[in-house]
Amino acid sequence: MIDLLLVGIGSGNPDHLTLQAIKALNSADLILIPEKGKGKEDLADMRRVICSDLLDKPGPRLVSFDLPVRNPATPGYKARVSDWHDAIAEVWKDTILAENVQDARVALLVWGDPSLYDSTLRIAERLGRVMPVRVTVIPGLTSLQVLTALHAIPLNEVGAPVTITTGRRLRDGGWPEGATNVAVMLDGEASFQSLDPAGLHIWWGAFVGMPDQTLIEGPLAEVATRIADTRTELREAHGWVMDIYLLRRA
Repeated sequence: MIDLLLVGIGSGNPDHLTLQAIKALNSADLILIPEKGKGKEDLADMRRVICSDLLDKPGPRLVSFDLPVRNPATPGYKARVSDWHDAIAEVWKDTILAENVQDARVALLVWGDPSLYDSTLRIAERLGRVMPVRVTVIPGLTSLQVLTALHAIPLNEVGAPVTITTGRRLRDGGWPEGATNVAVMLDGEASFQSLDPAGLHIWWGAFVGMPDQTLIEGPLAEVATRIADTRTELREAHGWVMDIYLLRRA
């Protein structure tokens, strides 16, 4: 039986890991480190920094694996993602078996929290179809929590709901019906630019909680172009960018 520990690590800042997360990582036999390819080495390096800073010595073995990429030729977004998750689960299985361990505790460091707009739990379910796995989730700070903390704002207004959605849904469906507070994640295209900015205020952050964090807030009509330009500059500088934002209708 493989004990699979899915450990939320927040934004990648070692200070953001909970004591529970640190204990779980130290209890592991293996920690799997995904490599996302050229230009995204920082993502694996940040995981290694966390392990170096927080693990007892000698600590668990760190084992790297190459993360599969989505096949753009697969028709349909959901089918493309499903095939990608199947491929990742297969790589997890092969990586674990190659270590020749039994009844091992295997940990994965998951950005943010494994329960919020993250696919690690879905991949773990697929892994459980091909080998005996027991899954434990250790929650972590979400980028949404870090964003609101950095801007020193509440997520919601008094008695008001919050809608959490993706950039794709915002572009395709527009402003969610009846919403006043909309948090947008996984937005690769600055989708707030597709909205009528009248009456909208935005709190935006990139690399929140990290040394290179960048924050911008203001009426969407006034700051949308600056956010989009800043986002482009950060992507060009780092090869990737993680950002999130909250929109509120006046």
